[in-house]
Formats: sequence, structure tokens, C-alpha cells
Amino acid sequence: MGKQYPTISADTQAFIEQQHIFFVGTAAADGRVKISPKGQDTLRVLDANRVAWLNLTGSGNETAAHLLEVNRIPLMWCAFEGKPNILRLYGTATVYHPRDAEWAELLPLFPPLPGSRQIVVVTVDLVQTSCGMAVPSFDYRAERDELNHSMEPRGPKQVAQYWHNCHVRSLDGKLTSI
Repeated sequence: MGKQYPTISADTQAFIEQQHIFFVGTAAADGRVKISPKGQDTLRVLDANRVAWLNLTGSGNETAAHLLEVNRIPLMWCAFEGKPNILRLYGTATVYHPRDAEWAELLPLFPPLPGSRQIVVVTVDLVQTSCGMAVPSFDYRAERDELNHSMEPRGPKQVAQYWHNCHVRSLDGKLTSI
């Protein structure tokens, strides 16, 4: 049976920190819904009602576009190892870029990763757990490093140019924040 809580407990934080992958969902008022897997060491629990993740350069920038229009976001974790569990955090988000003062405060929380483009801070208003008994078990082998290897040789100027060439608009033509 699912349970709901107003804050991130110590047990919930421990569960989050043990997971190797989480999922982010966003949607604008109309158009496509986006669900994106996130990995590497890119998420931190800041306090009982806030988490932050370092958003890396990928194939699009849908999350940023959606949040500009409709500021709501869920994050989800599934226990693929050990005791079954699904955890969702619901809330609103603030997106910080390298040009923002908050970037300099938050960036040291994460390892240096090439292509880091945004830090998304989610203010959590609902924590929900559910059983996860139908989620299959998987064994974790390793992080993939292809994204890092594709961004490293480009350097910051070429990555920024890539953002301007490829990430100015969402799949539905909505402006993003880069």
C-alpha cells in the first residue's frame, strides 16, 4: 500500500542515495510529456524538502522548456535490487545556469562532469512510496561514461555552441532555458 509524507525522512534519503538511476517527468500545458532517466553521481538531498540534480548535456532540453511553462515535476526511483520499493518526490523546480550566483554555491556538491548545463533544485511538497513488487530485479554493473567522453573533447565553448544550435527549442517548439 502506498504511503504519503510531507518531507524526505532519513530512511528516504538513504534509499535515494543507494540508487543508481532516477527518472524525471515534466510536461507543458500541451504537447509531449517527457520522462527522462538520470544517472551518474548527479543528485543530492539538500534538506527535508529539497533535492538538487546536476543536469548534463543530452539530446534535448525538454525539462527546462516544460518548467518555464508549467512548474511542476516528479522524480521517481525504483528499487531494482533488494527490497521492492518505488519512491516519488513531487514538487516545483528552479533551474540554475552557470551564469546564476546559485550555480557557484551548488556546483561544489557534485563531481566535475563535462557538459554540466543546469542545476535543478526541486522543492518537494509530497513524498510518496509504493510497493514496487512488480518491478524486476536488475544487477548494477557500472556507470556508462560515453556521455562524459563525448563532452570532454568539446570544451565549454563548443558545448555552449551545441546548446545554442540544438537545445533552444523543445520537441514541441517551446523555448528552453540555456
